[in-house]
Amino acid sequence: MRARHFLISSVLGLASAVVPAAGVFAAEEVVRPVAVVDSKAVYGRIESRFVVPARSRIGGTLVDLDVTEGSVVEAGRPIARVVDEKLALQLNAADARIRAVSSQLDNAKVEFDRTTALLARGAATQQRVDQLRTQVDVLTNQMNQAEAERAVVLQQATEGSVVAPAAGRVLTVPIRRGSVVLPGEQVATIAAGGLFLRLAIPERHAPLLKAGARVAIGEGDSRPAGQATQGTIEKVYPQIESGRVIADVAVEGLPDRFVGERVLVRVPVATREVLAVPDTAVMLRAGIDFIRVATATGERDVAVVTGGLVDTPAGPRREILTGLRSGDRVILP
Repeated sequence: MRARHFLISSVLGLASAVVPAAGVFAAEEVVRPVAVVDSKAVYGRIESRFVVPARSRIGGTLVDLDVTEGSVVEAGRPIARVVDEKLALQLNAADARIRAVSSQLDNAKVEFDRTTALLARGAATQQRVDQLRTQVDVLTNQMNQAEAERAVVLQQATEGSVVAPAAGRVLTVPIRRGSVVLPGEQVATIAAGGLFLRLAIPERHAPLLKAGARVAIGEGDSRPAGQATQGTIEKVYPQIESGRVIADVAVEGLPDRFVGERVLVRVPVATREVLAVPDTAVMLRAGIDFIRVATATGERDVAVVTGGLVDTPAGPRREILTGLRSGDRVILP
């Protein structure tokens, strides 16, 4: 009798170990195919919207240079100064011409006033007065011309200051202090207008690239510090070069420390349908993954082969490669 009681207790204990407790599997979900996006890992380059040169407007000698590679500048800030020693000589010549014309003009005005007074007393002719009036007008115009020439020289002297045409980071400084520069010569290049990622993707993926698609930026150490994890394709260029499609990706907060830095990007290139279940529905026993499904004859565990996590409208799910069919009812814990 005691042996029989021990046998019944053992069977009940084994049954309780095999059958899960009530309430452990409480929810049920019907498996349906969901569309997921396949991505391709490529490297993008951090580029600036545009690169503008800071140029010298006059020729001369570079006497001051306030920036170097990597400097951050504001638009309109003086970054260098070019001096042309000939401008000082031209300014002196302009001043001397102004003084000479001014003396001639003063003398002509005095002579005109005297002759006008004599004409009133009948001691001079109208012809002489007209000649002196014309001489005063000519000298006045010469004075205006000399002053304008002096203003041109002064303007050229102020144009010796090289200013940053836009706010950004200095990329290159091809010349050094003491160098002789020509008018229009490049003193520095500045990356301005913000940054973006430029991608070069194999042309077989060209039909799948669309503006507005979201891309994943970097993984672990391949993502620059402080950078966003997602970006948006803002432009796909229509011309294919060397078998690759060029696309621009807008990313918030790209660091501008290194323009041209390569960053890993995952670009959506295809869409496929998969069967996926919540990760908690997968049970691992003896190295094999099982999923509990509801059938017409009751619940049973089905061995499955799982894939990676995929993004679905319901959130991250575990892809099921084999073992489930569309319409199966999965019992969730």
